[in-house]
Amino acid sequence: MRKLVIGCGYLGQRVAEAWSAAGHEVHVVTRSADRAREFSALGWMAHVADVCQPATLRCLPTVDTALFCVGYDSQSAHSRSAVMVDGLAHVLDVCRDRCRRFLYTSSTSVYGQCQGEWVDERSVCAPTQPGGVCCLQAERLIAATFSAPHGAGEGAQILRLAGLYGPGRLLARGATLQRGEPLPGRGDAWLNLIHVDDAVACLLACEERGKAGETWLVCDDQPVRRIDYYSALAELIGAPHPQFDETVPASRGGGQLNKRCSNRKMRQELGVFLRYPSYREGLPHAVGR
Repeated sequence: MRKLVIGCGYLGQRVAEAWSAAGHEVHVVTRSADRAREFSALGWMAHVADVCQPATLRCLPTVDTALFCVGYDSQSAHSRSAVMVDGLAHVLDVCRDRCRRFLYTSSTSVYGQCQGEWVDERSVCAPTQPGGVCCLQAERLIAATFSAPHGAGEGAQILRLAGLYGPGRLLARGATLQRGEPLPGRGDAWLNLIHVDDAVACLLACEERGKAGETWLVCDDQPVRRIDYYSALAELIGAPHPQFDETVPASRGGGQLNKRCSNRKMRQELGVFLRYPSYREGLPHAVGR
């Protein structure tokens, strides 16, 4: 089968690797010619294109499954909305008729709950931060695009990912802890996490067993207080006990939003076995211990 990854970064590249290992023909999209050469050396079909430049997307092939997991680069010359919403619209204009299944990686930031409430796929989405607002707009764009049936087994699926972590993803926070500097935001706020390897497994299970038109919340089994998570990380890397500064806004909403995410639907409908059901199992792997 033919697969397409749009946004071949931390998560997307791992999905491409899994598809390639399973014997599929893998196509990837990147803005960088150097990255395209790296991907080609792996045996993938690399396409140099930019979601913010519609004309470059005409090269996208017809595939069985397309995955859109384009992250926002704060150094980009484009706005968050231009990349995450308008860029998605440009891709959908091309891919709608060139793929059987469209997977979109959204975020649990679409939930604005801040009192420690449990949330699931039925909970009200009222994002309070720019990333969450753009993700919800993107979800609605996908729903509108695929509202008319394309045919048996075709459509879109949305996966709302919790905080992604894994090897190479903890460097900035680890350095802050090593320096003994306070972390921004609240220490008692809840974190919702998913190890990158388990996120890949969820995406593949969604493609294989998930019903088209559905949304899944992708997180591990156990929300964790930020103080507990960063205390465990500090212990693993030999850093001082973490301190927090509530007067400084945390990046990406950490310590400001405060909800607990349920993965019950993911567990029941996708039958995913998590290798890292909580941070206790995942953190040692992420830091190489």
